[in-house]
This record gives sequence, structure tokens and C-alpha cells, in this order.
Amino acid sequence: MKREPLIDGHGRLIGDVRISVTDRCNFRCQYCMPAEGLAWLARSDVLSFEEIERIVALLVSMGVSDVRLTGGEPLVRKDFPRLAGMIAAIPGIEDLAVTTNGFLLERDAGALVAAGINRFNVSIDSLQRDRFFEMTRRDALPQVLAGLKALAAFPQAHPIKVNAVAMRGFTEDEVLPFAAFAREHPYEVRFIEFMPLDADHQWTPEKVLSGEEIRAIVSEVWPLEPVQREPSATAKLYRFVDGKGTLGFINPVSEPFCSDCNRIRLTSEGLLRTCLFSLNETDLRGPMRAGADDAELEQIVRDAVWRKELKHHVNEPGFTQPARTMSQIGG
Repeated sequence: MKREPLIDGHGRLIGDVRISVTDRCNFRCQYCMPAEGLAWLARSDVLSFEEIERIVALLVSMGVSDVRLTGGEPLVRKDFPRLAGMIAAIPGIEDLAVTTNGFLLERDAGALVAAGINRFNVSIDSLQRDRFFEMTRRDALPQVLAGLKALAAFPQAHPIKVNAVAMRGFTEDEVLPFAAFAREHPYEVRFIEFMPLDADHQWTPEKVLSGEEIRAIVSEVWPLEPVQREPSATAKLYRFVDGKGTLGFINPVSEPFCSDCNRIRLTSEGLLRTCLFSLNETDLRGPMRAGADDAELEQIVRDAVWRKELKHHVNEPGFTQPARTMSQIGG
């Protein structure tokens, strides 16, 4: 059943949903989680595969066509490839993506491609083993790179994106190695500015290494030229002038892209968030488990989306960091 398009109160057409399938993670990245970890949700509090499938089907009937499955770390969710297949089978989905830390990718790459995942983002914050450990608190770089290599063997998985969070005092030494990595391998490396979503609430503007600064470092060695930005895209793309690869820059702090944001998010326990930095959430799990039909759920979603924030306020006085970390919201 096709429904009216999903539009927010500022006239933006919603076409993208990020769905966290679990709050659990096998890493403890500095920008996301405390070293000791977090208290996990009870399994009964997490949406079932069938509940996720139902919500996605409802959103797709309202015009959402891009779905990204995240966590936590989505691959730690038992039978995750089966969920991916359930979502891929929903008519109307044009892009089905997954964001992963890559630790279990060598095991699951084939199953995920077979299930219908057609876009992959793999998070790697350093190409040096000791510095990777420093950032993630896990000695796992060889396993992650093995998973990336396993995924690259599937032509239908390309283009593969490698995400690195850019933090001042750390990432400066990673920029050129990552640029070389993008030139030598079939991956699009993307630098993501450090955002105020860390568990320790230690974020400050001074800790953000901006995309502009990173581009300047790269351009001194390998000149870059911009690629035209697609509407609602999170990344600004630059290609190497000599044609050997592409870099992406996601700059939510220094260059916000809120004006044409078409994204909403669903946490692993079924809370709808209309902005990554939302202070309010809308419960879908409660009404669904209480017997709400699709028309009732649709109205709840529409009411929440209508109130979608015009923009985040990260750079403004009085900004309040969300209580949830990135791992709890869904990366």
C-alpha cells in the first residue's frame, strides 16, 4: 500500500532511515563509548526482526527508499544476515547499507552480499596497529583489514567506504596514510568530524579536526578537485586530480548540511529520532506491542517527523549534548 510522502514541517522530503539493530558493540572507541562499556539493553527491549521489518515497510510505503543498518555493531546481532535479507525483500528499497567496524566482516561478508546489502561503510580510525588499539581499545586492525579484503572480493559490494573519525591531536598523522590507502585500493576513504556524542562528554570544538584542514594536508602532496554534491548527501567528495581515487569529508560541525537533511533514525529499542542530536524521541515499540495498526503507527511517525528540527545547534551558545552516545543512538 502506497501512502502519502513523509514530509517534515520545513518541507523536507524524508527518504532515508538509519536503523540501529543493537546497542551492543565489541569495540570501545573513544569517541563513542567509555572504556568499561555501557549497560546493554535487555534483549526483550530490543526490536525483533519482525518489528524492524514492519517499521521499515511502513516507512517505505511513505517514500523512504534508503535504509542503513547500524548499531552498536550490527554484526554482533545474532542472525543479522537473515534480517538484512528480510529488509532487502521489501519492495521500494533502492539502497540497503550497513555500517560496521569490520571485526566480523571476514565471517559475514558473503552472507551479507547474498542477503542484498549493496552499500558498506567500514569504520577504521588508524592504519597503524598500535594507534588503532589506542582509539578502539581493541587490538583488532589485522582482523578488520582481513574483513575489508574479503568484502572487496565481491564486485557487487563496491564502492566500499572506509570511515575515519577526525580528532585533533590524533588524526593529523593518519591523513596521508589514509589518502595513500584510497589511492592504492578500491575504497573511498571518508573523514568524519568528531561530534559531541561521546560517552564521557569530553567533546569540545577544539578537539574537532575539520575537513578543510584535512584537505589542506592532502592537497600539499596530492592535489584534489571537488565532485558535485548530490542533494541530501552527507559527504563532500573530492577526487585526486590525477584520477587515482576519491576522498569524502563529512563535516557536521564546521559545515552543517541540515538544510536538505532527509534522514530519520530508529534506535534499537524502537525510539524514533528526527535528528542525530535530538533531545526528544518518539516511542514506536510501545504502541506496536500494544496492538497499534499501521494507520495508527503512520500517524505517530508523521507527527514526530513534522516536528523534525530545522538544524542542530552544535556551534551555538546553549547547545545541549544528547544524553545518549553514538552507540546507543545508532551510528
